[in-house]
Amino acid sequence: MKNLKPIHLLIGGSAIIVVLTLIITFIIDIQVMNFPFWVLIGLPFTTGLISFGVFYFFIKYFINDRLKVLYKSIRKGKITPENDLQFKITDDVIANAEKETQLWTEERNKEISKLKEQEAFRREFLGNLAHELKTPIFSIQGYILTLLDGGLEDENVNRSFLERASKATDRMVNIIEDLDQITKLEADALKLALRPFDIVELTKEVFDSLEIIAKEKNINLTFAKDYGSKFVIGDKSKIAQVLTNLISNSIFYGNQGGTTIVRFYLMDDMITTEVSDNGPGIEAAHLPRLFERFYRVEKSRNRNDGGSGLGLAICKHIIESHGQTISVRSTYGVGSTFFFSLDKSKTQSAGLYSSRGIQIK
Repeated sequence: MKNLKPIHLLIGGSAIIVVLTLIITFIIDIQVMNFPFWVLIGLPFTTGLISFGVFYFFIKYFINDRLKVLYKSIRKGKITPENDLQFKITDDVIANAEKETQLWTEERNKEISKLKEQEAFRREFLGNLAHELKTPIFSIQGYILTLLDGGLEDENVNRSFLERASKATDRMVNIIEDLDQITKLEADALKLALRPFDIVELTKEVFDSLEIIAKEKNINLTFAKDYGSKFVIGDKSKIAQVLTNLISNSIFYGNQGGTTIVRFYLMDDMITTEVSDNGPGIEAAHLPRLFERFYRVEKSRNRNDGGSGLGLAICKHIIESHGQTISVRSTYGVGSTFFFSLDKSKTQSAGLYSSRGIQIK
């Protein structure tokens, strides 16, 4: 019965009417009056044809009207004269409607699941943001209250506490600036100045800028080998931020006396950059969420270590804005490697280029 189409029901119903009419006509012919042969045969079939036509007309328009309402709901009312629904009585319209409804239900369930995930992410993000800002705010509040309670007149206290309050303020500013940047990146409002640059030379500059903090933990910043110039296309300042975040993370979270190694690989028309360390590594359960905003592997870690908690999320958006991806592989207790690719430059020099990578000179 599930495979029956409306036309099958109409034909079957009309056939039953023909048979019933034929039986009634024969009974009347025998019991009451004699019909001509053409009436005896023609009347039942005429009745069947008329019944078929009447039922066809009403069922067709009944199905059209009802299913149009259903499809308008499924398609959110997007039915125009060009795509007006006209169901044929020979089609398995009920089965098609069930299929469309099932697909619609699955799509709505996916949307609901996605909305629930987004809501959970929003709650977690707001909680993390509050936690990130709470530490410097409470620190500033404590220093100010101490100064107001008499510490302002104590020369051994006032300057020290003001300096600490200033550092806490700087931390809040860094968090807000990072949030502003990641918001622009997500909204594609941050313009990229694409041009060729030497990524090996840029990495050396980042090494020099982080040399002091690396020495504090006796961490060696080095290349895997002696690399020549490798020119890529990208926004040099943004890629410098990516490299700074990745290398500084290897310092902040690395082991005392460890090593951070940078490697470059040429793959087709791309150059892949790897930043590896021999630090504590990251457990596999944390890797899928590592690039989320404010996500930290060690929840108990001092919130003042390792920056605002937005560094890897910013790296992800910067690399994705270049049309590439950033990834990580890690073995717990052995170390971690972050890697990303950029398009290789066709020219091996840093000439004058427009913001879209078009050579001017």
